[in-house]
Amino acid sequence: MELAHSLLLNEEALAQITEAKRPVFIFEWLRFLDKVLVAANKTDVKEKQKKLVEQLTGLISSSPGPPTRKLLAKNLAALYSIGDTFTVFQTLDKCNDIIRNKDDTAAYLPTKLAAVACVGAFYEKMGRMLGSAFPETVNNLLKSLKSAESQGRSEILMSLQKVLNGLGGAAASSHRDIYKNARSLLTDRSMAVRCAVAKCLLELQNEAVFMWTAELENIATLCFKALENSNYGVRVAVSKLLGTVMATALMPKQATVMRQNVKRATFDEVLELMATGFLRGGSGFLKSGGEMLKVGGSVNREVRVGVTQMRNLRLGSVEYLARSRIANVTSGDGTGTRAAFLQKTVVNDTSGENKSGAADVAASQHVMVCALQELGSLVQSLNATASPLIQEASIGLLETVTSVLLHPSMAARLAAAWCLRCVAVALPFQLTPFLDRCAERLNNLKTSPEAVSGYSFAMAALLGGVHQCPLGIPHAKGKMVVSIAEDLLRTAAQNSRLSLQRTQAGWLLLGALMTLGPSVVRYHLPKMLLLWRNVFPRSLKELEAEKARGDSFTWQVTLEGRAGALCAMRSFVAHCPELLTEDVIRKLMTPIECAMTMMSHIPSVIKAHGVHLKASAAMVRLRLYDILALLPPKTYEGSFNALLRELVAEFTLTDNSANTTTSLLRSLCHYDDSVLLGSWLQETDHKSIEDQLQPNSASGSGALEHDPSSIYLRIPAGEAVPGPLPLGVSVIDASVALFGVVFPHVSYKHRLQMLDHFAECVKQAKGVRQQAVQLNIFTAVLSALKGLAENKSTLGPEEVRKSALTLVMGALDNPNPILRCAAGEALGRMAQVVGEATFIARMAQYSFDKLKSARDVVSRTGHSLALGCLHRYVGGIGSGQHLKTSVSILLALAQDGTSSEVQTWSLHSLALIVDSSGPMYRGYVEPTLSLVLTLLLTVPPSHTEVHQCLGRCLGAIITTVGPELQGNGATISTIRSSCLVGCAITQDHSDSLVQAAAISCLQQLHMFAPRHVNLSSLVPSLCVHLCSSHLLLRRAAVACLRQLAQREAAEVCEYAMSLAKNAGDKESSGTNVSPFAPGVSSRSDIHCRHQGVNITETGLEGLLFGMLDRETDRKLCSDIHDTLGHMLSSLAVEKLSHWLMLCKDVLAASSDMSTATPLSSGKDEESEKKDEMDDDTMFTTLGEEDKSKPFVAPRWATRVFASDCLCRIIHLCENADQAHFDLAMARSAKLRNPTNDLLVLHLSDLIRMAFMAATDHSNQLRMAGLQALEDIIKKFASVPEPEFPGQVILEQYQANVGAALRPAFSQDTPSDIIAKACQVCSTWIGSGVVSDLNDLRRVHNLLVSSLDKVQAGKGSSSQLYRESATTMEKLAVLKAWAEVYVVAMNIKKEAESKPKRAIKNTDDDDDDFGTIDELPPDSLITLVQPELPTLSRLWLAALKDYALLTLPAEFASQLPADGGAFYTPETIDTARLHYRNSWAPILHAVALWLNSTGFTCSESAEAAAIPGLQKRSIPVNLNQASGATPSAKSLPEINKDRMHLILGVSIQFLCSPRPEEPIEHVTACLQALHTLLDSPYARVHIAEDQLIGVELLSVLHRLLLTWNPPSVQLLVTGVVQQVVRAAQDYLQEKRNTLNEEDMEKEPCPVVGEGGDSGGLVPGKSLVFATMELLMFILVRHMPHLSTKMSDSPSHMATKTRLSEESARLVAATVTILSDLPSLCSPAGCMTILPTILFLIARILKDTAIKSADNQVPPPVSAALQGIKSIVTLSMAKTEDTQKQWTALIRSTLACILEYSQPEDSMPMPDEVSMLTAIALFLWSASSEIIGVQSLQNGCMNRFKNALNSCDPWVQAKCYQLLLSVFQHSNRALSTPYIRSLAPIVVEKLKAVERNRPASSTELLAVQEGIKVLETLVALGEEQNRVQLLALLVPTLISYLLDENSFASASTASKDLHEFALQNLMHIGPLYPHAFKTVMGAAPELKVRLETAVRASQASKAKAATRQPAPTVHSAPTIKLKTSFF
Repeated sequence: MELAHSLLLNEEALAQITEAKRPVFIFEWLRFLDKVLVAANKTDVKEKQKKLVEQLTGLISSSPGPPTRKLLAKNLAALYSIGDTFTVFQTLDKCNDIIRNKDDTAAYLPTKLAAVACVGAFYEKMGRMLGSAFPETVNNLLKSLKSAESQGRSEILMSLQKVLNGLGGAAASSHRDIYKNARSLLTDRSMAVRCAVAKCLLELQNEAVFMWTAELENIATLCFKALENSNYGVRVAVSKLLGTVMATALMPKQATVMRQNVKRATFDEVLELMATGFLRGGSGFLKSGGEMLKVGGSVNREVRVGVTQMRNLRLGSVEYLARSRIANVTSGDGTGTRAAFLQKTVVNDTSGENKSGAADVAASQHVMVCALQELGSLVQSLNATASPLIQEASIGLLETVTSVLLHPSMAARLAAAWCLRCVAVALPFQLTPFLDRCAERLNNLKTSPEAVSGYSFAMAALLGGVHQCPLGIPHAKGKMVVSIAEDLLRTAAQNSRLSLQRTQAGWLLLGALMTLGPSVVRYHLPKMLLLWRNVFPRSLKELEAEKARGDSFTWQVTLEGRAGALCAMRSFVAHCPELLTEDVIRKLMTPIECAMTMMSHIPSVIKAHGVHLKASAAMVRLRLYDILALLPPKTYEGSFNALLRELVAEFTLTDNSANTTTSLLRSLCHYDDSVLLGSWLQETDHKSIEDQLQPNSASGSGALEHDPSSIYLRIPAGEAVPGPLPLGVSVIDASVALFGVVFPHVSYKHRLQMLDHFAECVKQAKGVRQQAVQLNIFTAVLSALKGLAENKSTLGPEEVRKSALTLVMGALDNPNPILRCAAGEALGRMAQVVGEATFIARMAQYSFDKLKSARDVVSRTGHSLALGCLHRYVGGIGSGQHLKTSVSILLALAQDGTSSEVQTWSLHSLALIVDSSGPMYRGYVEPTLSLVLTLLLTVPPSHTEVHQCLGRCLGAIITTVGPELQGNGATISTIRSSCLVGCAITQDHSDSLVQAAAISCLQQLHMFAPRHVNLSSLVPSLCVHLCSSHLLLRRAAVACLRQLAQREAAEVCEYAMSLAKNAGDKESSGTNVSPFAPGVSSRSDIHCRHQGVNITETGLEGLLFGMLDRETDRKLCSDIHDTLGHMLSSLAVEKLSHWLMLCKDVLAASSDMSTATPLSSGKDEESEKKDEMDDDTMFTTLGEEDKSKPFVAPRWATRVFASDCLCRIIHLCENADQAHFDLAMARSAKLRNPTNDLLVLHLSDLIRMAFMAATDHSNQLRMAGLQALEDIIKKFASVPEPEFPGQVILEQYQANVGAALRPAFSQDTPSDIIAKACQVCSTWIGSGVVSDLNDLRRVHNLLVSSLDKVQAGKGSSSQLYRESATTMEKLAVLKAWAEVYVVAMNIKKEAESKPKRAIKNTDDDDDDFGTIDELPPDSLITLVQPELPTLSRLWLAALKDYALLTLPAEFASQLPADGGAFYTPETIDTARLHYRNSWAPILHAVALWLNSTGFTCSESAEAAAIPGLQKRSIPVNLNQASGATPSAKSLPEINKDRMHLILGVSIQFLCSPRPEEPIEHVTACLQALHTLLDSPYARVHIAEDQLIGVELLSVLHRLLLTWNPPSVQLLVTGVVQQVVRAAQDYLQEKRNTLNEEDMEKEPCPVVGEGGDSGGLVPGKSLVFATMELLMFILVRHMPHLSTKMSDSPSHMATKTRLSEESARLVAATVTILSDLPSLCSPAGCMTILPTILFLIARILKDTAIKSADNQVPPPVSAALQGIKSIVTLSMAKTEDTQKQWTALIRSTLACILEYSQPEDSMPMPDEVSMLTAIALFLWSASSEIIGVQSLQNGCMNRFKNALNSCDPWVQAKCYQLLLSVFQHSNRALSTPYIRSLAPIVVEKLKAVERNRPASSTELLAVQEGIKVLETLVALGEEQNRVQLLALLVPTLISYLLDENSFASASTASKDLHEFALQNLMHIGPLYPHAFKTVMGAAPELKVRLETAVRASQASKAKAATRQPAPTVHSAPTIKLKTSFF
C-alpha cells in the first residue's frame, strides 16, 4: 500500500500485484492524490500534469467502481483547477463521447458512469469557465437520461445538479429542459433516482423562478406522488424540496425579486396546497391517535401512508415556516413574550374551538389534542422558567386548559389533563393547588358526566406526576383522594346517567393514588383490599345469579368497574412492591381468581346482551393479564390451564375476526437486526412520524384515550407523551407478554400441546390472516424462549423440541422479512435454551443443506440469518465446529450480485458470526476482509443496506483482530491498511447510516491502534457530522468524540478549531461537505446550519454546548456530557479563561452564540431565512439579516450543566496548583509569563456566574448556582488580599453574595432551595470573610427570619409539598445555625487563649487598617447569643428525633404515634435522610452549648422564657414520659437525659459510620464528645459509670479500624485523653476523701484499677480499653513496635521519618500512656508498667534521631515527659511492690542505655534526648539506681561521649544535664559522676584557649561548661576551694583578649571575652581569699586581667557619652522547649 503513495500512479507496482488487489491499489492512490493535490506546489503539478491526465483519463475506461469514480472525478477536476486548463475541453469531449456510446452492456456501464461523474465534477469545480460547452453537455446528459438504467439515471441527475451548481444563473437557457426531463423521474421505481431528482430540482429552484411561481402546484402534486411507497431517504429529500420551494414562494430571494416582477404566494395558498396533499390520501381526516382505532381493526395502510407522508412534509416545510416563530420559544428559556406568542396561538385555537360549541367535535378534538400535547411538552421543557407564563393573568393559560376538561370528547379531556400534569411537573408549587382545585370542582359538578370524567383525569394525571417532583405533596392529599374515589364508587349506582363515568373515575383515582408509593398507600391498604374483594362475585353461585340478573347497561358498568379495580390492583403491585407480603398477595388473589373464573362466562354474556360489551370485556382481560404478569407465577399455578387457554385464544385470534397483530415482535427481535427490517427509522428525529409507516404493528397509532390509566403511569424513557396502543393490540401484547412469563412454569405435556396447536392454527389460516396469526404466534414463542433463558430452564424433551423446531423452520422460508427475522431469532434462542451440541449441529446442518440447494431469495436470506443467530446465542465455543462451513457459505452468498437482499442478510449474519466467535475467527480474517473491500468498491451506493452490513462486518473484524492491530508484521500491516481503506470508502458514502458504521469502525481502530488513526482528518469529519440531520450519525459522531476526548482531548480540540479556520475557503468554493446537509431538513436544524460546519471561535466545546440545547435524545446528551467532561478535565486548567468564557456564555443568557457562525456565501440563502420577514427587511443585506435574528438563550438543562462544569473547574484547579488560590502568587506568575492563567484572577467572573445561576427562574439552576457559590466561598475564603494586609479577597463581593442569597429566602421558594441557601449562609458567615458586624447582619437576618419559621411548629403554614420537605427546611436552618455557633465559639476560644493586646490609637490615616476593622473577638457570638435559648431547645428536640429515628426496626413500636418535633409519622422514611444530613453539626453545637452553660440551665426555665409558643412545640423537651409535666423533672435528671442522648447518638453513629458518610460528620461527632468532656458534669458522669467509658473507647477503637485520615485519629486521641483525665480527676477526688477519712483508721483500702491482685478485666477495665486503642494507633504508625507485625512477611523493614501528623499522633498517645498508671492501684501499675515503659523506650529510640536544626520532635518530648511522670510516681512505691518497681526502673534505664549506643545501620540517635532521659532517671530514681555498677558505667560513658562530641550543641546540652546531676541532693549519686567526669570538663575548657569559639553555639557550650565548673567550686568544701579555683580562674583568664587582637576578633570571640571578664568580676568578690591566693601564685594572669578591666572601663565611658549601655545576656540563648526538672 505504501507504494501507492506517489504523485504519479506507480505502474510497475500495479503490474506486479494480483488482479483482485488492483482496484484497492488504485483507490489508495486516488486517495493519496486527493490529499496531496491541494497541498502540492503548483509548478510540480504542472510538470507532471500531462502524464497525470493520461493516467486519470485512462482509469475512466477501466470500469472503476462507485467510490473510485467519485474520487477519480474529484481529482481530475482538482487537477485542472490547480494546473493548466489547456486540455480540459479535450477531456470533456472524451467524456461526452463515452456518454454518447450506444454500448448498453453491464460491463461498459462503470465506464459510462465514471465519465458522467467527471463531467459533473468539472462543472462544479470550474463552473462558468466551461460555460461555452454547457448546452451540448446538458443535451448529451439529458439524451442518455432517457435510455439509461437506474444507476445511470441517478448518476446523470447528480451530475446535472453539479452543473447547475457550478453555472448558477448562467445556465438559465437549459432550466426548462432539465425541469421537464427530471420531473417525470420523481416517481421512478428506483428510490435512489427519486432522491437524485429531488436534489437536482432543489438545486434548480435556486435560479429557476418558474418552479415556485407558475409550476408551484404541479411541483406539489409531483412531490405527493413521489412520496407514495417511498423510503425514508426519499421522504426526507422530497419534503425538503417541497418545503424549500414553498418557503421561497412565500419569501422570494431578493436577487430574483429585483430582476423580475414576481407575484408572491400567500401563506394561506401554501397551506391550502399542503392540506390537499394531506387529505388526498383517503376518506377521513386522520391525525395521530384520533378515534380511528377505537375498534382495534387495522386501518387501510395506504391511507395512513399518504397521511403520514404529508405530515412529513409538514415537518419539512410548515415547520420551516411556523418554526421560525416557535423556535424562539422552544429553544429558549423563553422570556415571557416569545413563549406567550405560542401560548396565544395554541390557546386561541382551543378556546376558539370551545366557543363554537360541539358543532364538529370530531374535527376540533384533533387540533386540540395536538395543541395541548405540544403545549405540555413545551412547558415541561421550559421547566420552572415557564412560571411567568402560567401566572400571567392576561394569557389565562390555566383557565383555558382547565376549561377543556369539560370538552365532550374524551381525547381532548385526557390531553388537557396531560397538559396540566406537565405544568405541575414543571412548576411543582402548582401541584397541590391544582389538586385542590380539581377536587373542589369535582365536588361542585358531581352531576355532569364530563366534569366527573375530566376532573378525575386531571387529578389522576397530577398524582401520576408526583414522582417527578422530589418535594412531593402533603400526606393529607392521599386521604382526600381516597374519600373522593370512595364517594364516586358509592354513588355510582344512584344515577344511571353517571354510573359509568363515576365508576371509571373512582377506580382511576385509586389507581393513581397507588403511584404515590408505599408510604401513602400503607395507610389505605385495608380499605383497598376490602373494596377489591367487594367488586367481584364471591362464589360461582353469585356469578350465576349475576348472569341471570343484569341487563346490557349494568353489565357494561360492572365490567368497567372490574377492569378499573384490576387496573388499580396492577398499579398497587407495580408501585408498592414493599407492601406485597404473602398475606397481601393471598388477599389479592381472591378477586383475581374470581376475575379468571368470570372470564370463561363472559362470551355467553356478550351473546345475550350484544356485541358492544366486547370492548369492556377486552379491557377486563387486558387488566387481568397486566396484573398477572407482575405477580410471581407461583401464586396462580392452580389456574394455569384456564389462563393458558385464554392467552392462546387471544393471540391466535380464535374469537377475533379482525387480523390484529401484536406490536411486540420488533422489540423481541435483536436490536442489531434493525438493518434487515429498516426499524432504524425509529432512531431518527422523525420517529413519531416514521412510526406511522411501520408495518404489522399499531405503532404510531398510540393515543391516551386507548387507555386512560396511562395518564398516571410512568412514561417509558424517551417518550414525550404516553401513547398506549389501541385496545385490540394492547390485549394481544399483554397476552403475549404473560405467555412468556407463564411458559417456563408449565409442564412439558402442556408445552407440547400448545406448540402443536400453534402449528395447526398457522395451517388453518389463509392469506393475510395467516400472516397475522403467524406474527402473533412467533412473538409469543420468542417471548416464551426469552422467559426460559431468563429462568435458566430448558425447553423440554425431544418431542417438545421437535414441535418447536418444525414451527420455526417453517417460518425461515416465509416471504415476510420480519417473520424470517423472528424465526432466526427463535432458532438462536432455542439453541441457547436447549444447549446441546447435537441439537445445534442438527439445526446448523439443516440450514447448510438448504443454502447449498436453494436458489430463491427468501430461503437464502432466512437460512443465512439462522446461521448468524445460532452463533450469536451459542457463542464461539459452542458453535466452533460449524464455523468453517458457515463462513464459506456466507462468503459465497455475499458475492451474489444479482440480489442485494441476499447480500445484506448474508453479510449481516457474517458480522454476527465474527462478533460472537471472537479470537476463533482469526483464521478467516484475511478472506473476509478482501471480500468486504471488493464489495465496497463494486456494490452500487444505492444499495445502502449492503453497505451498512459491510460496515458492520468491518467493525466486527477490527474487534476480532483487536490489540494485534498495533503490530508491525507484514500480515498485520496489510490487515490494518485494508481496514483503513474500508473505513475511508464507507466514510465517503452518501448514506448517513453507512457513515455512522464507518465512524464506529474508526472508533474501534482508535481503541486498538491509536497511532494509526489520523485524527487530523477524522476529527473535522466528525464535527461536520455533528450537524447532520440524522440522529444515528450524530450519535455515532459524539460517541466517537467521547472516546477520542478521553485520550487526546487537546488534539481533538485543535483539529476542530482548524476546521473553523478553513470554513471560509470551503464555503466560497461551494463544495458540499455533508451529503445531507445543505439547508435544513429536520427539527434539529433550526439553529441556522450552514453548508458544512458551524464551529466558531468557541471551538468544538462551544458546538457541543450548543447541541445540548437542541438534542432531545437521552443517549446523545449523556455522551455529549461525557465528552465535555473529558475535555474539561484535561484542558480546563491550561485554557482556563476559554472554558470560563464558555460557561459564562451559557450561563449569561445575553451573549449571542448563534450569530457568531460564519455565513455561507449566497449559496444557501433560503435556508437562512427562517424568520418571516416584512417587506422592509427584505432588501437588507445578508450581514444585517444575520444580526436581526432573534437570539435564543441556552436551555436551563444546559445551563445547569455549565454550572456543574464551573464547580468541576474549581475542583480541577485545586488539584493542579496552589497558585490558583493565592492572588499574590498568581499575579507574580502572570508577570513572569503572561500566558499563565490562574483561577483567582477570574474570581469576579466566578462570582458573577454563580450569582446569575443562583438567581435564575429555574429551580435546578438555582440549586446548581448556590452549590457553585458555596464551593467558591469555601475555596477562596482564606485567600488574602495582598494590597490590604489583613483583608481577604472575597470581602469585596459581599454584596453579590447577599444578593444571591436573599431571593432564596422569599416566601414561595421551594424547601430544597431554602435548605441549600441556609447551607451557603452558614458557610459564608463561618468563613470569616466579613469582619464588620453590620455587613454580616444582612445575611444573618436571613437566618433569623427562617428561624422564626421553624418555631412556628408543625401544622401552621399552608402546605404545598410533602411534610418531609418542611422537615428538610427546618433541619437545614437548625444545621446552619449550629455551624455558625460552632464557628463563633471557636473564634471566641481562640480570642481567649491569645494574649490580650492593647489597642493602639494611631492618628495618621494611612495606618487605619487593622485597628478599626479588628473585631472584638466574640463578635459572632453576639449575633448568636440572643437566639441561643430557642436554638438550644430546638437542637435538643432535633437530636431526640434523630435518636428515635435511628432505632432499629424492631423498636418501631416505641416511636411516638404523632411523630417527633420536626417529622410526621407518615413521612418517616424520607425524613430520616434529612436528619442524617444535619445531625452532626447540631450535636456539636449542643455539646458546645451544654459545656458553656455547664449543664446549669433547666428546660422549664427556657420554655418559660419564650412565651407564646404554640401548644405543639412546647413538649419539645426531652422527657416526654407518659404523664409527666415538663416541670416534673429535676435538673440532675434532665442533665442525665441530655448526657445519655448525646453519648447515645455519638456512640450509635461511631459504631458503624457508613463509608459514604462525609468525614465532616465523623469529625463533628468527635469534636462534640471532646467538648462535652470539657465540662465537669460530663466528666463526673462518664467517670462514675466506668462501663460508659469502656464502651466509648471500644467504639472509638472500631472507628479507627475503618477510618484512616490522620485528622480523625488525632480527634480520637483527644477524646481518649479527655476520658482518661476524667477518670483521673474522679480517682483523685476519691483518694482525697479516703485520705481524710483514714487519718484515724490505719488500713487504707486500695483505690484504682487492678485492686490488690493487679488483674485488669478486658471489657470492664478502662485502662485495658485505652491501652488496646493506643497500641492500635502506635502500631499503625510504627509497625515495628509489634513483633507480630514486624515478623510478618508483608512488613518491610523500612524506617522512614514519621510525617508531621503521625508524629503529633504518636506524641498524643505517649502522653495518654504515661497518664494511665495514675488510674491503677499499685498492683495494677505493676501489671501495665512493663508494657508502657517498653513502648516509651522504643518510641524514644525510634523517634530520637538527630536532625540538622536540633529540633526536638513531639514524640520525643512526650516520651521524656512520660518518663518523668512515671519515674516520679509516688503510689507505686509501697512495700509490696518495691522489688518489682526497682527491677522495672533498672531494666528501663538499661534499655535506654542500649538504645543510645550508635549503630552503623541505624540513623544517628539524638544524643541530647537520650542523655536527657538518662539524667531523668539519675535525677528522679536515684535510690533504685545507686550502686548498680554496670548502669553507672553506662551512664558515664554516654556523658563522656557527649562531652567529646564534635557538635557544640550536644556539648552545651551535656553540660546543662551534668550540672543537674552534679547538683543532685543525694551525694551518693553525684560523687562518682563528679570524680569521673569533672577532669574531662576541665580538659575541654582548657583547650578553648587554643581553639576559640567561632559560632554562637560553640560559645554557648563554653559558657555552659564554665557554669559546671563554677557549680563544682560552689559545691566544694572550703579547704578544697583554692585548688578548684586554680582550675577555674586561669581558664577564664585565658579567654580574655589583649587590646590589639580584640578589634580584629570575631563576635563570638568578643562575647567570650566579655563573658569571662564578667565571671571573673563576679567570682572575685564571692571567694575573696581563695581568689587572691590564686592570683598571687600567677602574676602573668594578674596582668592580663588588669589590662582587660581597664580596656573595658574605657570603652564603657566612651559608650556612655553616646548611648546607655546595653545589657549583657548571660543566660543561654537557646532554651529546651520543655523543662523536665
